Amino acid sequence: MNVIKRPTRLVLVLALVLLIALPIAVPDSQYEQSVLLWCFLFAIMASGWNLISGLAGYVSLGHSVYLGIGMYTGAILAKTWDVQSIYLMPLGALVAAVVALLIGLVVLRTRSHSFVIITIAVLLSFLLLAANLKSLTGGSDGLIVKQPSWAKELGNTPYYYVLLGLLVLTIALAAFVMRSRLGAGLVAIRNDEGKAASIGINTTVYKVTAYSLSAVPFGAAGALWAQYLGFVNPIGAFAILASVYLVLAALIGGRGTLWGPVIGGFLVALFQEFSTRFSGGVSSRVLIMGVILILVVMFMPSGLLPTIKSAWERRKARGSAVKFIDQASIAASTTEVDTSAIASRVVHRGDAPENILEVRDMVKRFGGVTAVDGVSLTVKRGSITGLIGPNGSGKTTLFNCITGTYEPTSGEVVLTGHDITSAKVWSRAHDGLGRTFQITRLFKSMTVLDNLVAPLERTSPQEMVAGRYSGEEVDRAREVLAFMGLQEFEKQNAAALSFGQQKLVELAQVLMLRPSIILLDEPASGINPTLIDKLATVIRKLNEAGTTVLIVEHNIPLVLSLCDHIHVLAEGKILTQGTPAEIRNDPNVIEAYLGPDHMVEAPNA
Repeated sequence: MNVIKRPTRLVLVLALVLLIALPIAVPDSQYEQSVLLWCFLFAIMASGWNLISGLAGYVSLGHSVYLGIGMYTGAILAKTWDVQSIYLMPLGALVAAVVALLIGLVVLRTRSHSFVIITIAVLLSFLLLAANLKSLTGGSDGLIVKQPSWAKELGNTPYYYVLLGLLVLTIALAAFVMRSRLGAGLVAIRNDEGKAASIGINTTVYKVTAYSLSAVPFGAAGALWAQYLGFVNPIGAFAILASVYLVLAALIGGRGTLWGPVIGGFLVALFQEFSTRFSGGVSSRVLIMGVILILVVMFMPSGLLPTIKSAWERRKARGSAVKFIDQASIAASTTEVDTSAIASRVVHRGDAPENILEVRDMVKRFGGVTAVDGVSLTVKRGSITGLIGPNGSGKTTLFNCITGTYEPTSGEVVLTGHDITSAKVWSRAHDGLGRTFQITRLFKSMTVLDNLVAPLERTSPQEMVAGRYSGEEVDRAREVLAFMGLQEFEKQNAAALSFGQQKLVELAQVLMLRPSIILLDEPASGINPTLIDKLATVIRKLNEAGTTVLIVEHNIPLVLSLCDHIHVLAEGKILTQGTPAEIRNDPNVIEAYLGPDHMVEAPNA
């Protein structure tokens, strides 16, 4: 992911040079500097907020709490140590990050509207704390912050350069995160958190890390801002309007992008200054900002930069069409590509258990409905095992219990001899359990290649900070795409593919985990009939490369031709099991699918 495109670099360098040169070229620009200080502050906050709310999609409406924490950290320590608050910016950043880490461990358990409301409650809670801890914060009276020791003739210039430097560092932090595996994982969480977990992304660690990092620029800026204002009180430090403004800044510019929040921060600060000078009063300023927010949501919901980018891409793509997979290309790919790219990471040792997966007395109830009722089954290592049954028999629910999407009411799941019943979804993926879904769940805002480099075989700090395309992931992703016949689509947006193409991309995505067993949930549904034979070829190749397969499918001829052993599920229970030859003519299976009336002899004409 090239965060900074080459054509824009010259413009960015020129803008930075102009900002650096302003105080030198125009010494009497104290008013302009004060306006730009607000621009820098809003851009810093919007960029920090973007790390959790833009990338991961967790919208925080109380994120300015970390600006207030930075302000009070600077003010209290400056008073205690008799130093200037501006020198305590690193401590402000550290305290804000630690507090965010602790808060994130709690609030990030919630999602959507609940998360939004809780973040506002956190902001108001800190406001009340600051107002009531008078011995520490000065209460409602606030704290006076020691003023700088530099010459008065310098005015705001030192603040100007320090805050500009902090803005540059914040943008660098955002760019680093976006280029890293952490950034890829956060975007995956924004698209589909459940699917992200199923491909090995430790969503809890990723979200808490991003939340803590997002507070760092706030805390550093807060310590400086306390000295710039010369006074800190609860209402000023924990103002909810500041949170609204920084959210508006990110929305205007385009959240989830690198430069959108920066541009939005400048625009919001300039709008605020304009409304203050020419409209008069806080109420007029809030009204203008409210109107701007409504207009943005109605006419530019993705923000300025994404809207311009989309318009430009539509113009370039006019007259072109998305390519579709050719059956012959898949046939060539599955026979010519080296299967080492898709080989299971688990070596079949002599001491490895024969049963790679065991489900023991699995029960799953939803209220008074029992979807899975005492199911026990085994999947032998190196086999292709089928799981069939009529609609509503509990097949997908059983898959969800095996992979950890659902917590079973009772029962056990054993993978390669280890009980994983209580393991997290991503831990099961790390242990070699891969899974596709009945309705494809790709990360639609990402390219096909990004979808394939997002899966993680493990979670570690080194893995998170590694480049998105570092190591051998890209080469192996391209090999897997070639194996699936999708090599021409790596730069294509996943949302633009056909349903059948998306099915194949999802299977390719799972292969990046090199799973020892793959659970395929109706892989042939929605696929062009001409591709079903090629899908069977892909599954056989996977099996030959050492991957065990458990497949749920309604295409009975496909199941009978592929599988070594078949389990039949009906009304949440195992009806029977056996070889394809035994299942084909089993009267209980026929009755379960067709109903008892099919056995009634038809009347004479």
